[in-house]
Amino acid sequence: MLYRYTQTKLAQIASELKQTGLWSATAPSVEAMASTAPFACDLMPFEQWLQFIFIPRMQALIDAGQALPSQIAIAPMAEHLWSEQAALAPLISTLNELDILLNEPR
Repeated sequence: MLYRYTQTKLAQIASELKQTGLWSATAPSVEAMASTAPFACDLMPFEQWLQFIFIPRMQALIDAGQALPSQIAIAPMAEHLWSEQAALAPLISTLNELDILLNEPR
């Protein structure tokens, strides 16, 4: 059940990135993809981290039947970056919903 709800939220995030024009047709560089900074913030924009790192890694965990993170806080970063952009409020809300879902006791 958790996997299904998480997949739904990941699909919503991807959809909202596309709807707001934040979805990228070009992948970040190999160097950027290898970043160890939180959210790869040193080498790529947050929306690219969501698209190219977060969503694929979460999907890989689901596909492998592995444990999903149980302490996650992505929405605060989105709020920090995008709180002034009303068009991104639904995306921030979806990220918050995912945070809440994954942080619930299991």
